[in-house]
Amino acid sequence: MDVTETRVPGAFVFTPKLISDERGAFFEAFRAEEVEAVTGQPFRPAQINYSMSRRNTLRGLHGVAVPPGQTKYVTCVRGALRDIVVDLRVGSPTFGAYHVNLLDAESGRSVYIPEGVAHGFLSLTDDACICYVVSTRYVPGTQIDINPLDPVLALPWGFSEKPLMSEKDANAPGVHSAIDSGSLAEWQKTLSPTDGGP
Repeated sequence: MDVTETRVPGAFVFTPKLISDERGAFFEAFRAEEVEAVTGQPFRPAQINYSMSRRNTLRGLHGVAVPPGQTKYVTCVRGALRDIVVDLRVGSPTFGAYHVNLLDAESGRSVYIPEGVAHGFLSLTDDACICYVVSTRYVPGTQIDINPLDPVLALPWGFSEKPLMSEKDANAPGVHSAIDSGSLAEWQKTLSPTDGGP
């Protein structure tokens, strides 16, 4: 795997080495010990989710409250996505910083998203499918939704026509409202003990 740290501290892009021949291709998509070595955090999958989206569907921004917290390893397994991670950890020196990735089935590229970092994507193809390998199971009431079109964040989604969004995402609060409500994770609470956390 080739690994690159993004502009959001703790978020990494993993690009596998493809082995190709006349039959097609093979690649290793995920190895827990390699993710742990790179991130310095334990990562054991607790749940795997998929979503399928029509072209020009915008999903996100989504996160999970801390506690329980949740790290994600996200891969596009069909089609292509413009994927964005945003640092929404209150007190982070890079609060509001984002990183844009092109995730597509051909490359097998994946993104590791640490606790407190929000995630969303715009589907670039019909029937795009994304796989989420997550560190904690779904707990009702712990989801955090931030409006992906919040002008404070000004994320470069790159759509040329109005995207298809769920009512929940379209009506989600902006980042300032989320800060005021106390729903966002605190930077220090997302750090491991070796990073100076609790």
